[in-house]
Amino acid sequence: MAVLSGPRPTRDTQTTGRPGGPRGLVTTFLGYATLIFFGLVFLYPFVIQLGNSFKSEPDAAANPLSPVPDPVDLTSFERIFEGTAFPLWMGNSLLVTVLVTAGRVFFDSLAGYALARLRFRGRAGLFAAVIAVMAVPGVVLLIPKFLVLNQLGMYDSYAALIVPLLADAAGVFIMKQFFESIPVSVEEAARIDGAGVFRTFWSVVLPMAKPALITLTILSFQGSWNEFPHSLVAVQDPDLFTLPRGLADLVSGSLGSGTQYPLKLGAALLATIPVAIIFVVFQRYFVRDANDGADKG
Repeated sequence: MAVLSGPRPTRDTQTTGRPGGPRGLVTTFLGYATLIFFGLVFLYPFVIQLGNSFKSEPDAAANPLSPVPDPVDLTSFERIFEGTAFPLWMGNSLLVTVLVTAGRVFFDSLAGYALARLRFRGRAGLFAAVIAVMAVPGVVLLIPKFLVLNQLGMYDSYAALIVPLLADAAGVFIMKQFFESIPVSVEEAARIDGAGVFRTFWSVVLPMAKPALITLTILSFQGSWNEFPHSLVAVQDPDLFTLPRGLADLVSGSLGSGTQYPLKLGAALLATIPVAIIFVVFQRYFVRDANDGADKG
């Protein structure tokens, strides 16, 4: 009986072709080395920010790029809370961010579901307009925003900071695309049981969109917390400044002469903590839900 056999692998192929061979080890080492290098390049500015926050003013001015404070000094944090309006800025940012995030999750979900499931005249044109808004640079809309807010009598108020940001095109797009991935049979079963359009959306479809909702929550919280250009055209009263606007005021030298690196970087460090907490907490649920969805699929 004839035995069919192909060409035997050479010693070089057996030695270097498999993942555990010398060539595979070199490739793996170079890959990890590249990742570590760019990771350090990306993280080093944050390390500098952290180190300079705990430095004294002379130490920060003499060694601004050193990540090690010598000595450790907490004076900058005392000045942040006692010599600036940082607590007021923090409170304004929390109020605006919570309301904007809640509004975006609700209104973007409603709009996304309407564009994904409801059939009405002009639906395609409306979705095209949403995509077009995403393509327009935000800086182009600053002057129109100011004119609209001024004409409506909302300028220099909390409403001016919150209302124009309650919905965004990117959130509508994210929710529409996710709702289209949900089987229509689920909604048809709910309608057979007597549920209306809103009840079907609220009780059946929306709970299934948890990964998209968490993604939208993270993006909305981060975007509204760090929103700076909108605050420039929405308010001018210092009592209405949010953290980005207040930090910009500090960086511009409103406290007097000197570099004041510890104070400025300490304030920036405190401003990043809420966003980091939200991202870490919600990312865990997002990854878990995404994996569960993949396993079910």
